[in-house]
Amino acid sequence: MKPVTKRIPLLLAVCCALPVASPVFAADFQTVDTAAILYDAPSQRGKKLFVIRRGTPVEQVVNLEAWVKVRDADGGLAWIEKKHLSGRRTVIVTAAHAEIRERPDASAPLVFSAEQKVSLDYQETAPGGWVKVRHRDGQSGYVRTNQIWGV
Repeated sequence: MKPVTKRIPLLLAVCCALPVASPVFAADFQTVDTAAILYDAPSQRGKKLFVIRRGTPVEQVVNLEAWVKVRDADGGLAWIEKKHLSGRRTVIVTAAHAEIRERPDASAPLVFSAEQKVSLDYQETAPGGWVKVRHRDGQSGYVRTNQIWGV
């Protein structure tokens, strides 16, 4: 075991680095505001992986000054410039068909259904595993959290 005095410089270095590259501890979801290139490193000199479309929800994993490492609904990790993210929240349908109901109740009337990969605007979380969402055409209702990703 190393003496405590030898571990202090390492601890000090780790603590000083935290404000520069702090990981996000709670799930923090944001939405891609404009179509953007995803990279394998936090630099435009990194390898371009693919273009992510506007309205796609992503989970912040690491937050640097001008770059954010994000996870998509498929679990892929990549870097995006922070300027391409917005505070607006969306969710993406992961089920083959998500049923959006009038109330947060499985027996409530069906308002509409959305197919897999459709983005919906997040409105609020409801009790019992439901989320209120709105489609871009204006319809809104409640969907089960097991049918979407981004909350």
